[in-house]
Amino acid sequence: MNSGQKTIDVVANAFGQAIKRTLEKGTNRKISYSKTFQAIPRVRLQPEVGCFVPFSGDYNGLVVMNFSSAAAMDLYSSYMGAMGLPESELAKEHTSNEVIDTMGEMTNQVMGRAMGMIKSKFDLTSFCGQPKALALNSSITLTPDMENQENRRVSFSVGFSSFQMEIAMEQTEFVPFVK
Repeated sequence: MNSGQKTIDVVANAFGQAIKRTLEKGTNRKISYSKTFQAIPRVRLQPEVGCFVPFSGDYNGLVVMNFSSAAAMDLYSSYMGAMGLPESELAKEHTSNEVIDTMGEMTNQVMGRAMGMIKSKFDLTSFCGQPKALALNSSITLTPDMENQENRRVSFSVGFSSFQMEIAMEQTEFVPFVK
């Protein structure tokens, strides 16, 4: 690991790469993300579509994905279109179960890829359950049961829409073991 770089930033970068790769592959759309991570005081589910999933094992934390309604619909329609579903059969509202379930499935795929990347690079393993996805009218602050947690937000864009990933992790440091 680079000296001076916090573990939370290394992990947030792995998640950023995983989101970009997973969503580009699944939707055939270009996904970009900010060159800057934001240190934030807490993680929140934001309107309009939010997904969250805690993870635990060798490192512990919580990932939240917040999609604007436009981003959720863009990703959903591209994902389902790439799988061959005709446009006439697509859901029309971001609050529909089909859209919510698809955002949860995409988050699940991102988690698998990001955790695989961390396993490959650091030989550390964590596990997560099934992401929970829901349509929201207002923000909900999530408070993971961790002491000295650190939080980051990464902003993404697809077309003219945006979405964010927020991550909370216990304060930890990945230190290479010299054999």
